[in-house]
Amino acid sequence: MADNFCEALKKLKLTAAESTEDSLEGCLDCLLKALARNNAEASEKIQENGILQVFPGLLGPHSSCTPKVANIIAEVAKNEFMRSPCVEAGLIPPLVQLLNCKDQDVLLQTGRALGNICYDSHEGRSAVDRAGGAQIVADHIRLLSQNTDPANQKLLTVFCGMLMNYSNDNDSLQAQLVNMGVIPTLVKLLGVHFQNTPLTEMCLIAFGNLAELESSKEQFASTNIAEELVKLFRKQTEHEKKEMIFEVLAPLAENDMIKLQLVDAGLVECLLDVVGQTVDGDKEEDIAELKTASDLMVLLLLGDESMQKLFDEGKGSVFQRVLSWVPSHNHQLQLAGALAIANFARNDGNCIHMVDTGIVQKLLDLLDRHVEDGNVTVQHAALSALRNLAIPVVNKAKLLSAGVSEEVLKFLKSEMPPVQFKLLGTLRMLIDAQAEAAEQLGKNVQLVERLVEWCEAKDHAGVMGESNRLLSALIRHSKSKDVVRTVIQSGGVKHLATMATSEHMIMQNEALVALGLIAALDLGMAEKDLESATLVQVLHKLLSDERSAPEIKYNSMILICTVMGSEPLHKEVQGLMFLDVVSKLRSHENKMVAHQASLTEQRLTAQS
Repeated sequence: MADNFCEALKKLKLTAAESTEDSLEGCLDCLLKALARNNAEASEKIQENGILQVFPGLLGPHSSCTPKVANIIAEVAKNEFMRSPCVEAGLIPPLVQLLNCKDQDVLLQTGRALGNICYDSHEGRSAVDRAGGAQIVADHIRLLSQNTDPANQKLLTVFCGMLMNYSNDNDSLQAQLVNMGVIPTLVKLLGVHFQNTPLTEMCLIAFGNLAELESSKEQFASTNIAEELVKLFRKQTEHEKKEMIFEVLAPLAENDMIKLQLVDAGLVECLLDVVGQTVDGDKEEDIAELKTASDLMVLLLLGDESMQKLFDEGKGSVFQRVLSWVPSHNHQLQLAGALAIANFARNDGNCIHMVDTGIVQKLLDLLDRHVEDGNVTVQHAALSALRNLAIPVVNKAKLLSAGVSEEVLKFLKSEMPPVQFKLLGTLRMLIDAQAEAAEQLGKNVQLVERLVEWCEAKDHAGVMGESNRLLSALIRHSKSKDVVRTVIQSGGVKHLATMATSEHMIMQNEALVALGLIAALDLGMAEKDLESATLVQVLHKLLSDERSAPEIKYNSMILICTVMGSEPLHKEVQGLMFLDVVSKLRSHENKMVAHQASLTEQRLTAQS
């Protein structure tokens, strides 16, 4: 057999131009047999003998050898080391030309050959791109999409595979396919051929490739992809098939319009069924399906319209089912349940309704189960939900009386920045305009010392920023001398002075108001800290900076007047020529700033 193969190689090389088609057919059959026996070895010999260079001349549209030659190229190109040589031998232009012929066998083998050459090959894809092959294949798929003849379905599967290999992991080629309009065509294919497993799988893989592309989402949203995918999902019993559909749904569900379409198509009911079937399963695939289904459910709730539809004024069956996940013994469901509540809690109406129907206690019970060596993602999700529920003014007192602040404080010892960040945000929301709660927390030395420590968490800007804001909020909302003293004794003053130089105006302002209260309530005790924090220089800089907002200038001048009650700080004010800066602000366009500048100027003049 080996001798026949070598003979065929020689014959092909020597006589391809003159040989009759019959004699060539025999040689090509011999090559195909050798490739079937040992593809890599036979491919290497075909390359070594220069046969690839012979093939372009044998790829004529009217030659009976053409399907076999294309088949040989398809087999050879299964080997990674053969793809570049196929391109270098000039095979792509004649293969692309063959895409214009009508013969189904030629089209099938040509599609295979081009698809295999493109697989994971930059050279192959570039050559097909230059020859315009993708557009011809896309046009074929469009024309053939309604034909359910088995041979046609096989051809469609090959063509879809070719486009998939052509564009896989290549954003610009994927964008090219989107611009060619392949998405509506592939969605149509899925609808017409949903009973043909190889073709639907190929469509799903192609969707998975294209759905990652931001520009594709609009095109997908203009089709009935949601309906088709949900219909297909309902039919599946095998884990692998469900996973394939999940892999398409996840990137598509990032688009708000598609989220709503998926909800309308009944995806949520499918997901709830999956959760019900897998929640008690201990097989690896059950755990994976449960995670994917519950994650996808949470993703659908990120869209405002889809979320509100599922909430349905708190009466929605989906909302009720998701609530039942929170007390579950399954960590994945606890996490998804808490995240779902956080997503439902994105407007005041929903938050008020949920607090009134007892959700807070469910979340507190959940947190309590995760205090010692708890699941960090569950802690983070439950704290996120409580933070959102604490935003409406009418909810704050209810959450405080339910013991939310005491529960949250149990996580002060956490070393996980995401948990620290949410803990801080929850407490800050809770004490907003709640003087009693702010005073109680502000006198908690353990809390204030932890805040001061986190104010130095330079590796975690979010935690650092939230710590500063909570420190300031404790003072601003309590207006308590005891709280001010706790902050001073814990070393918090320098952090508030630094916060006054933040790039965020809201944080600057919060810091200035808190510093003003410190100076007004206990200047004597704060004096040294204010001096060492170079507060006076900070204020001079804020007043001199034309970019400072009117409220920053206003609060800076009020603070100047207050700190002048301290002798060393008064001296610093005198040494920095504040009069010049303040007198210019008397003509400021903001009336409050101009008025405060006049008052500050009088104070500076009187005490100079």
